[in-house]
Amino acid sequence: MNGDSGRAEPVGIDLVAPEVFAPMLRKLALAALGVGVGVTLLSAIWLSWLPALVLGLVVAVPTIGYVFAFGRRRMWLSGTVIHAHRLVGERRIDLAAATGVQLLVFPGRLSRIVLRVTAGADTQLVPLAMYTDADSGRELHLLGLRKLADALAASELAAAVAISEVLVQQLRAEARDAGLTERPLYRGVRLVRAKDAVSPVVLSDTEVAELG
Repeated sequence: MNGDSGRAEPVGIDLVAPEVFAPMLRKLALAALGVGVGVTLLSAIWLSWLPALVLGLVVAVPTIGYVFAFGRRRMWLSGTVIHAHRLVGERRIDLAAATGVQLLVFPGRLSRIVLRVTAGADTQLVPLAMYTDADSGRELHLLGLRKLADALAASELAAAVAISEVLVQQLRAEARDAGLTERPLYRGVRLVRAKDAVSPVVLSDTEVAELG
C-alpha cells in the first residue's frame, strides 16, 4: 500500500521549523567566515598565502558546512509517507507499510519523545515533543499530530494503531490547552524520568496503552 497519493497535501512535521533557526545559522556562518578570514590574514604574516588560505578554510569550512546541512533538513508527511530531506538525497518511509513503530524517550534536562518508524532496513525518527526539567517545552503542531495519527491508523500493526490513539489524545489535550499532566506525550516522558534512565528508553506496549 502506497500512501504517497498525488492528492495528498504535504504537511510539515518538523518539531522546530528550520526557518526558526535561520537567523542564528546565518550569524554562525558569517562568524565562521570572519574567523576563517582572520586566521588566513594572521597566518599570512608567517606563511605564504596558499598555506595560510588552506588553514583559514580548515577553520571555517566545517562550521559553514554544518550550517548548510542543518538548513537543508526538512521533514514532511504526504498521505502516509514520511519524507526526510537530508544534505544528500531524501528518505521516504511509508507508515502504512512499516514493519515496526515505537515511542522512544531520550531522557535528560531536555527530554525528547520521538516516533521511531522502521520499514525494512530503513529507520526514521520523528520528534513529537520535548520538555525541560522545569516542565516547559515544545510539542508538534496540531495538524502534524492529526496527519501522523491518521497515517499510523492506516497501518496493520497493533502498535501503530495504539500510538495513533496516543497522538489523538495528545491532539485533544493540546486543542483544549490542557495542563502538561493531562498530555500523553508528557506523561510518557515523566514515566521514563521516574526510572532514572540515562539511555534512550522504548515505551512498552503496556506503557503506550496506558498513555492513551
